[in-house]
Amino acid sequence: MTYDGHLKIGIVCSSNQNRSMEAHNFLSKKGFQVRSFGTGSQVKLPGAAPDKPNIYDFSITYDEMYKDLIRKDPDLYTQNGILHMLDRNRRIKPKPERFQACKDKLDVIITCEERVYDQVIDDLESRTKDEKQAVHIINIDIQDNHEEATIGAFMICDLVTLLHTSDDLDNEIDEILQEFETIVDRAILHTAAFY
Repeated sequence: MTYDGHLKIGIVCSSNQNRSMEAHNFLSKKGFQVRSFGTGSQVKLPGAAPDKPNIYDFSITYDEMYKDLIRKDPDLYTQNGILHMLDRNRRIKPKPERFQACKDKLDVIITCEERVYDQVIDDLESRTKDEKQAVHIINIDIQDNHEEATIGAFMICDLVTLLHTSDDLDNEIDEILQEFETIVDRAILHTAAFY
């Protein structure tokens, strides 16, 4: 696989809110070509009770979510960090994006949990393809909270940096991932698919 000097990176979590957006923010500041996505059918944010999440459609903007939560309970959503997160998100891009709707070809897709990894693989396998471009799908499990999202963003950035410096990613990726797995002491999943 040859690159024009820039890997096209996709970061995917369930709702394109916390983990994928923290990594998106971090990688874009480092100059990487990155997009972020969610695989869920809807965007879910914590609500006033664990069984009452705030549920939105992927078409709603981060700004609209922010204003909705301010209207509902500004103290709660300030205290739990959701308003801060949405404020960051709306500075990066207008709204969450579903991976299943992305028609662009990426070089590397990094998912933040195994269920999302499986959804990305299922979606790619269901697409009509010409088998001309490989895409590497990698999973690093990252808990869905603000602290873990920040730690995860650093890990993802370290991994993307290693992948970016490879002269022959298709042949070197397994070795890079084995070494990285030892460094971060987390299980890494990897598979290759085609567009």
